[in-house]
Amino acid sequence: MSHDAPGDASPTLLFHVYRTLTRLIAPFAYRKVAAKLAGQNVSRLRQRERLGYPSAPRPVLKGSSPLIWFHGASVGESLAAITLINRLAERLPQARFLLTSGTATSAAMAEKRIPACCQHQFAPLDAPGPVQRFLAHWRPDAGVFVESELWPVTLSAARTQGVKLALVNARLSERSIASWRKKEPTARYVLGLFDLVLTQNDQMAQSLLSLGAKPENVFPSGNLKAGAEALPVDATLEAEMRQTLGDRPLWIASSTHEGEEEAVLAAHHSLLKSHPDLCLLLAPRHPERGDEVAQLARAQGLSVAQRSKGAPVDDTVQIYLADTLGELGTWYALSPLVFLGGSFLPIGGHNPFEVAKAGAAVLTGPGYSNFAETFPPMIAAGGAIEVADAEALATALDLWISQPDTLDQARKSASDFAQQQAGQLDQVIDRLITGLALESDA
Repeated sequence: MSHDAPGDASPTLLFHVYRTLTRLIAPFAYRKVAAKLAGQNVSRLRQRERLGYPSAPRPVLKGSSPLIWFHGASVGESLAAITLINRLAERLPQARFLLTSGTATSAAMAEKRIPACCQHQFAPLDAPGPVQRFLAHWRPDAGVFVESELWPVTLSAARTQGVKLALVNARLSERSIASWRKKEPTARYVLGLFDLVLTQNDQMAQSLLSLGAKPENVFPSGNLKAGAEALPVDATLEAEMRQTLGDRPLWIASSTHEGEEEAVLAAHHSLLKSHPDLCLLLAPRHPERGDEVAQLARAQGLSVAQRSKGAPVDDTVQIYLADTLGELGTWYALSPLVFLGGSFLPIGGHNPFEVAKAGAAVLTGPGYSNFAETFPPMIAAGGAIEVADAEALATALDLWISQPDTLDQARKSASDFAQQQAGQLDQVIDRLITGLALESDA
């Protein structure tokens, strides 16, 4: 594998200050992240991966086969990374892969879903010591960072060691763009470290170019989450739930955030007047809010069963509160109607491709900025409906519940749209192999 020298722009004073500060605060930051991981039953050995200490040996590679490192912050980004790892493994059968992430939930998911040619580690803290230890052990040939993972110390150290770098599914919030704009020379330096930048849409490509990304390296490539595999389904649980629910109609409100459940519950309350046996499966984004959400529902006079407490769904239950992790795929398989939270408030919305691949139609609020390239065409294709408030949500749900043919067409449109978007993956894989000089060993 051949490697280029570091990027054209020079490290700025601000970068050097940041690097020095991260060196000083790394021990304190580690205490905090280690305590959080310990609270989620992550072993001390694995906690120390955040300091760059490996818990596994580097894979043995044949000849010039590359070790390709992917990094995603949490579950969504890691799933997008796994999609690319699987596709690259088909094209580069001798390559080996390393996936890093920062959360216990993403680590647990990765252990179940990464292929045999891949290992998972927690990412090193963005400080000189942890990063140097990590790079000295793993010695990756290429590094692929997903979405908004711009860690200056990590990227600079990797590039200095000759690691080819890509940013894929690139997306920065308006706030992040505004923040980087205030320190444009440093933004230019950091973005210049990438050999390849693949953005979710044209608008993001323009934003990154305005911050100093190299024009010859930037390509709009669509949202990689379209290509991720469907979420796993627990067939036994699905069968049990179907038997328990019987013929009752069911809709799902998924990944709701604090301040959104009130509108969801109000819509359900309204729908019960015309659909008295309707059940709502409510899956809050943060399951630890289960008791709080249950209290909200009961305050509206709605009967609730909480999954975390082992409560069954009998005929009297109007709300089934799915306050658990890792079961979303099963819930999506149960219902053709899914409202995605994080969208009634300006949070950015959640992944509609997971819903579409499960065979359901999608409802969203207007706050879907994280999927700005996805929802408008999906809505135009008839696979999704945008609703502004509880009343509009109830109206849209009533239409689909009352008109099965209309719902079936919406579900087909959502599925067709997701399939069409997933077709862009081949182009992304081609660009990665070319842009990162990954030679095929086939």
